[in-house]
Amino acid sequence: MLGKNLELAIKASLAAGKEIMNVYNSVIEVEYKDDKSPLTEADKRSNDIINTFLKTTPIPIISEENKQTDYEIRKTWNLCWVVDPVDGTKEFIKRNGEFTVNIALVEDGKPKLGVIYVPAVKTLYFGNVEEGKAFKAELESHSTDIDEVFKLSQLLQPKNNTTNQIEVVGSRSHMNEDTLSFVEDLKNEGKDVKIVSKGSSLKFCLVAEGNADVYPRYAPTMEWDTAAGQAICNAVGIKVISKETNQPLQYNKQNLLNSYFLVSK
Repeated sequence: MLGKNLELAIKASLAAGKEIMNVYNSVIEVEYKDDKSPLTEADKRSNDIINTFLKTTPIPIISEENKQTDYEIRKTWNLCWVVDPVDGTKEFIKRNGEFTVNIALVEDGKPKLGVIYVPAVKTLYFGNVEEGKAFKAELESHSTDIDEVFKLSQLLQPKNNTTNQIEVVGSRSHMNEDTLSFVEDLKNEGKDVKIVSKGSSLKFCLVAEGNADVYPRYAPTMEWDTAAGQAICNAVGIKVISKETNQPLQYNKQNLLNSYFLVSK
């Protein structure tokens, strides 16, 4: 079942990515939601396409752009899709390419599969937690068929750091006090800290593919921002631990807001 669902999620992400780029390469019109977060035509079109794919399964969907189902119903779901049709809408509006499509399959609150597609550079990340493997594929086209995707896929390998330098995922321009404090603590331990920066769920991918050691996220995120990234990280032995519970982040909670968390080995 996981194999078929992973294929479906990959196909959905590629089709959504193609449509996102059609909007990206035209005039971007921005609306603002009630919480002041930006919304573009790309978010809506991507969501429609992903829903079309995922609704062929009996598995319910939690998506940033869908009306949220009441928790009284959701709490009965042992399986659900968790989707962010465009993660990094602000990056999309800035046209810096660092936005993604995130699709995860969650079972009993734990991410089992994750797909992150970076349409601006046609790079796909995906992971299967049960198999303990995650991959990266650099594609020629959004229309690449699934067999070709698997052929192009390279196994992800996190860093086995034995040096004194530690690469921390953060913002070059503005880090909040909690993150700065985390960096200072590392420096006080004698570590040589280097900040590496990326937008959206690509931060998880940096750690999963060995281009960073740790990602402290001491700022608000929602479940759809993190589920796919957590699946990819978990598939290669990287933990995503809540600062509140000291346990892995859980999904399909009553409140879909995440606690602060740390991504590391």
